[in-house]
Amino acid sequence: MKKILILGAGIYQVPLIKTAKRMGLYTIVASIRGNYPGFELADKVYYENTTDYARILSIARREKIDGIITTGTDVAVITIGRVCDTLGLKGLGFKSAEIATDKLLMKSCYEKYGVRTARFRKISFDDEHYKDKLADLHFPVMFKSVDSSGSRGIIKVNSPEEFDSARNSVLDNTRSNYFIVEEFIEGEEFGAQAFVKDGEVQFILPHGDYVFKGDTGVPVGHYAPYRLAPEVEYDVKDQLRLAIRAMGLDNCAINADFIMKDGKTYVLEIGGRSGATCLAELVSIFYGYDYYEKILLTALGEDVDFNAGDGSPAEGYAGVPNASMLLMADKDGHIKSQENKNPENPDIVDIQFDYKPGDEVHKFKVGPHRIGHVITRGETLEAAVDTLNRALENISIEVE
Repeated sequence: MKKILILGAGIYQVPLIKTAKRMGLYTIVASIRGNYPGFELADKVYYENTTDYARILSIARREKIDGIITTGTDVAVITIGRVCDTLGLKGLGFKSAEIATDKLLMKSCYEKYGVRTARFRKISFDDEHYKDKLADLHFPVMFKSVDSSGSRGIIKVNSPEEFDSARNSVLDNTRSNYFIVEEFIEGEEFGAQAFVKDGEVQFILPHGDYVFKGDTGVPVGHYAPYRLAPEVEYDVKDQLRLAIRAMGLDNCAINADFIMKDGKTYVLEIGGRSGATCLAELVSIFYGYDYYEKILLTALGEDVDFNAGDGSPAEGYAGVPNASMLLMADKDGHIKSQENKNPENPDIVDIQFDYKPGDEVHKFKVGPHRIGHVITRGETLEAAVDTLNRALENISIEVE
């Protein structure tokens, strides 16, 4: 029986763990202690910080694992890179993982290789005169932690009077002694999922984003297909391929965030793992296969076919339209009641409550504050979105 080490036991690793179990893999999960649903699903659990490379490598050696992987989070990616390099496992290497988990390295890489992106500055937390370095950037600007995930440590700033409070907020959400400030590009936010294997991009699937507007834009749902003019779609894929080459990403899923302005694609950032917020499910529904299974097989060094489920090439594939949305609380508190009043509908793919009555939840600000999700599909995108909206109307969650 092959062994897979999955880093993280949270809600976005649960489908990966379940898929690994269904595939007959011996499933080892490593995560810090906490009320994480993945623990009870695993064959074996290690309560370790997934950023502790030495401890995770020791576990990998002791267990003689055949692969290591995560989904939906950036914090464990650099550990995966280190373990893959050290043990010769299939997956992204340490150097690429380091770039993918440090926004300064990423942005510097884009600048060097001509990837279209926003202008930025590196700022040290101990620089008393840091404001002088920002004088030539145009407002609004974004203050960003270089090593955070899930929209934490990212603040939109509209005037110099907000600099110090934004800097302090970033400081509370980073392990680094520096951060970046970049110009905010006003445009339409969207993203793409992709996979690169043995140096070849297997597919690129642009998707639309539903964005929650808080301190910064936080994706709370997605839909595909994302309709683009042919020349714009070409630009999206060209910029993504250029960014993948610049970062040296290989043998991993890709989660890309973009801004479109005046028909041009600007790369915000790219992660070396599949996206959260139902994005792996979006890929699975669109192409007609289990994307989690293909992620796992790649990590195990198996041959994997990323064509659509009917054998059609992924490039240009029409796909199955689908849409998703997180369930969110509008205040801090405890769940008093929750009810799904939707009738049976084959186009409602999944309705999931993350918590049960009595559990504590938080007012939504960042992705981990989610309290559930709804995923739908349809013969057309309009039908999928209509089903999604009607399904959301038939869900009742009371927080007190």
